[in-house]
Amino acid sequence: MMIGASAESVMMVEGEMKEISEEEMVEAIKFAHEHIKNQIDAQMRLADAFGRKEVREYETEGNEDADLEKKIHDMAYDKVYAVAKAGSSKHERGAAFSEIKEEIKATFSEEELEEFGDLVSDYYRKTEKAAIRDLTLNEGMRLDGRKTDEIRPIWCEVDYLPSTHGSSIFTRGETQALATVTLGTSREANQIDMPSYEGEETFYLHYNFPPFCTGEARPIRGTSRREIGHGNLAQRALKGMIPEDCPYTVRVVSEVLESNGSSSMATVCSGTMALMDAGVQLKKPVSGIAMGLISDADSGKYAVLSDILGDEDHLGDMDFKVTGTADGITACQMDIKVKGLSYEILVKALKQAADGRLHILEKLTDTISAPNADVKSHAPKMVTVKIPNEYIGALIGPGGKVIQELQKETDTTIVINEDPETEEGIVEILGTGQEGIDAVLAKIDSITFKPEVGSVYEVKVIKILDFGAVVEYVEAPGNEVLLHISELAWDRTDNVTDVVNMGDVIDVKYFGIDKRTRKEKVSKKALEPKPEGYQERKSSGGSRDNNRGRDNRNRDNKRRD
Repeated sequence: MMIGASAESVMMVEGEMKEISEEEMVEAIKFAHEHIKNQIDAQMRLADAFGRKEVREYETEGNEDADLEKKIHDMAYDKVYAVAKAGSSKHERGAAFSEIKEEIKATFSEEELEEFGDLVSDYYRKTEKAAIRDLTLNEGMRLDGRKTDEIRPIWCEVDYLPSTHGSSIFTRGETQALATVTLGTSREANQIDMPSYEGEETFYLHYNFPPFCTGEARPIRGTSRREIGHGNLAQRALKGMIPEDCPYTVRVVSEVLESNGSSSMATVCSGTMALMDAGVQLKKPVSGIAMGLISDADSGKYAVLSDILGDEDHLGDMDFKVTGTADGITACQMDIKVKGLSYEILVKALKQAADGRLHILEKLTDTISAPNADVKSHAPKMVTVKIPNEYIGALIGPGGKVIQELQKETDTTIVINEDPETEEGIVEILGTGQEGIDAVLAKIDSITFKPEVGSVYEVKVIKILDFGAVVEYVEAPGNEVLLHISELAWDRTDNVTDVVNMGDVIDVKYFGIDKRTRKEKVSKKALEPKPEGYQERKSSGGSRDNNRGRDNRNRDNKRRD
């Protein structure tokens, strides 16, 4: 957590947590505040020791006119109060306030407006703010007719965009966020290169706040600081719920389609449902709520507001965003606009936020109660396998030939990384078709296949030679071994085809590396009973196998001649 405070009160809180309770958060803030007081004390002692510069005086812009201020207050207050109490929509309310302002300006001549028109606008805004705040403090009512702890109407839907890997739409009042999820390999991880951290993010979230969501028409000049901050908050809210064994790189994009307060919290809610819709096995669903505050230092009155509107954020004294699961808080962001926020108010805000957050969470789980068991049929399926380090080169092939051909044939994406601890190869297979993934797995099994000494394997004859047959392991296509003519049968074999032919499938026993030939040895005859009284015939020149090998070499030499 990062906490900013004066000696008297907390001003800013931001952080991420592992499902802590409201009481633990308050204790953490108090702990930080005590240390901040020590830092401020050191600053004051430093200033006392070395002196301070005189405080500069600033001239206020324009002239103050108490009579004009009272006149506008009297003209506008009751009308604004009535509009605020009507509980109308954002558009209707804005139009009514603009009409009141224009009526007041119409009572002044053009010369008067030219002289002090800015003061008229300033005093009207001041009156509007006072009337709206008084309505909440005196009657417990809000601009849209809600009570202080009431949440706006919510509707949600998942699989809103059927062609994406996962999607959802979340609407709360006049705020709406559309979230989409894209699943990728480790190659799509977000590369982080900062002075304080260098690495990769396999889960990241982008938050977009286009001008049309607030009814504006203006050019987009790039990502704003506000978008970065809100996206970072939503990402911190969700990332702790992504399982550690999730094989995918997960990207969430939130498009704010309409905004009237709490669009970052709407992003958390829509992001949760989109992840569950995509088949990402979230540990727990997350929801978020923005809390507000209206207070009066003179009377001591205050009201904590749940699920604030944009106007309440602008006119209020606090914007406190809290996200979490049913079991605790995962992220927060708080800005205080007044001095002296007591811990009593902070505790009340957190307790009220917990009730609101759980209410919203129930709406999410009513829409999608648990993550989908599998990814969608058109979404890529990820399979991760480990292979010994010595087989990485064989899977890649010379110049990447093997892996490139394999990707082309199976319509998959294959990524190979090396485990820094075990130095094993981590192979990621990403594809939409299960047949293609299975074909890649079969190829990997074939490349990494290592027969065990003494085991029996089924093999297929793929080539006939004068001195034996080349056979291929049925369970590992592509893995070949020579079945020597002397290992075909106990009786003398003059022609290989007397025992086996092309395409025959037979059983052989594996003996490992032959010490004499230094090649792998398999035998068919070892699986057959030895004839009674059998004795292997020898010759002065060596065994019949050596003679046959010499005869074969002579035949090869004649062919070359």
